[in-house]
Amino acid sequence: MGCGFCGPEPTFLGLKKVHLCKRFLLFALVDLLLVGWLPSSGIFLRALEDTAPKFNVLQVSSGDVGGVLILGGAIEAGEIAVDRGEVSIGAAAERVTKAFELIRKRPDLPFIFSGFSGSLSPKGISEAEAFKRLVVEQGLPEQLAHYEKQSRNTYENVLYMKPLIGQFGLKNADGTPKPWLLITSASHMYRSLKIFEKQGIEVIPLPVDYQTGNQLHWASFDLMRGAQQWSNFLHEAVGLVAYWITGKI
Repeated sequence: MGCGFCGPEPTFLGLKKVHLCKRFLLFALVDLLLVGWLPSSGIFLRALEDTAPKFNVLQVSSGDVGGVLILGGAIEAGEIAVDRGEVSIGAAAERVTKAFELIRKRPDLPFIFSGFSGSLSPKGISEAEAFKRLVVEQGLPEQLAHYEKQSRNTYENVLYMKPLIGQFGLKNADGTPKPWLLITSASHMYRSLKIFEKQGIEVIPLPVDYQTGNQLHWASFDLMRGAQQWSNFLHEAVGLVAYWITGKI
């Protein structure tokens, strides 16, 4: 009797091997279960998100920080924003909402939004331009607003913001720069901190956009959410390895 996934004849990749077909299907089933069973990805993603502790930013005095840094990656800019005349916020919306909260509550702090596009062939407006539109729409103060519109990845975010940080950041009485608050997704924070550290820039992490809780739910199964968690974790893991190999962290 042939395997339904292998055509009318019991073939696997051109070989008449029923046992190979069955092994392939078993492997595919195990892979499906591994992706959908949330603790398998959650345990790794949670460890990554917990590298930077969560704290109440309002407990930090304005006099102790040099400004606010917001990394792009949450705004759907580009051609669609131009065609539709509206700026959409994607899955990591907390990067934007937390930034708006700080801009409202700490109008005396300069802020820098960094991001051009993560697309290989970008069209339309940059993320920075889209964020600027949102700031205007929300009626937020722009006197201390600065935008970096060239970066395509996290390393370039830091590299291109570095002169802006030195130029516009608040200083201590002795002229030394104060640390900046850094807003980005919790899973992305570890890699970001390593890059800032390599560039000699002191920042205070303000992680947002958490995808995991304090506890793992061992009976949870969700293919879409599991695939997203694995994607987030593997994206950061590959990025860390690549940046380490190239000396960026």
